[in-house]
Amino acid sequence: MTQDFFYGTGRRKTSIARTRLYNGSGQIIVNGRPYNEYFPRATLQMIIKQPLELTKTAGKFDIKVNVKGGGLAGQAQAIKHGISRALLDFDPELRPVLKKAGFLTRDARVKERKKYGQRGARARYQYSKR
Repeated sequence: MTQDFFYGTGRRKTSIARTRLYNGSGQIIVNGRPYNEYFPRATLQMIIKQPLELTKTAGKFDIKVNVKGGGLAGQAQAIKHGISRALLDFDPELRPVLKKAGFLTRDARVKERKKYGQRGARARYQYSKR
């Protein structure tokens, strides 16, 4: 039996996006809602579409995404990562293009934890010499 969808998992900060690409007309569904309703900011919508526009596959796939954790920006970047990985599942020949754009690299930056005896991750309590 042939595979009816292409799968990719994307991660950013604490967000995890499970992405499925189906052959279709180009609609993107995020957690059961259209992506432009889920992400009202145009910049976040642009981030999601970047891998599709780069590989010229913008109208080929219907995309269904389940995303959880983090905020809207982290979720949008996790979806971008997931779509890029799913496109690799679809066509391994796209790897050099996606790799050069940096879409396959997991952005590992996360918030640094607060340390005990300090006000924050790096900020100290005020020190008085006298």
